[in-house]
Amino acid sequence: MKRLFEQVKKTKHLLVLKLCYGMGLRVSEMVKLKVGDIDSHDLYIPLPESVLGLLRQYYRIYKPKGFLFEGACGGAFSKSSVQAVFRNAMKAASIRKKAGVHDLRHSYATPLLESGADIRFIQELLGHNSIKPPKFTHRAGIK
Repeated sequence: MKRLFEQVKKTKHLLVLKLCYGMGLRVSEMVKLKVGDIDSHDLYIPLPESVLGLLRQYYRIYKPKGFLFEGACGGAFSKSSVQAVFRNAMKAASIRKKAGVHDLRHSYATPLLESGADIRFIQELLGHNSIKPPKFTHRAGIK
C-alpha cells in the first residue's frame, strides 16, 4: 500500500484512495461524501489519524463547498475518475497484480480480521448483510 500511495502526487487523489483504504468505503460511497459528512470530533466511522492531517490539507487547498470531492466540471467526482486514479497509481508503482479500487476496501477489513476483530463487527462496519461470499451463477453464453 505504501508503494501505491507514494505514486499519487495530487492531494485530492491521494486522499480519495487513502479514505477508501483507511475507512473501507465503497467508491460509490466515496464520491457521494459531502463536506457536512465529515466531523473530526464525532465520528461514526473511525477516521484514521494518519488521514486526518491530509484531509485538513486537502480542505485548505480545494475548499470544497458541496461534495467533499468535486469533479472538474462541478458536481461529484466520478467513480470512473477514482478508478483511473487507482489504475494510474498501480501502473506507476509497477504493481502488476490484477486489482481494483474495491480491493482497498478488502485491504481495510483484512488486518481487522487478522488482529482478532469479531467477524460480525467487521460485517457491520462494511455494511454487509451476510458474511457469506456472493454466489455466482452461470449465464448462458458466458464461459
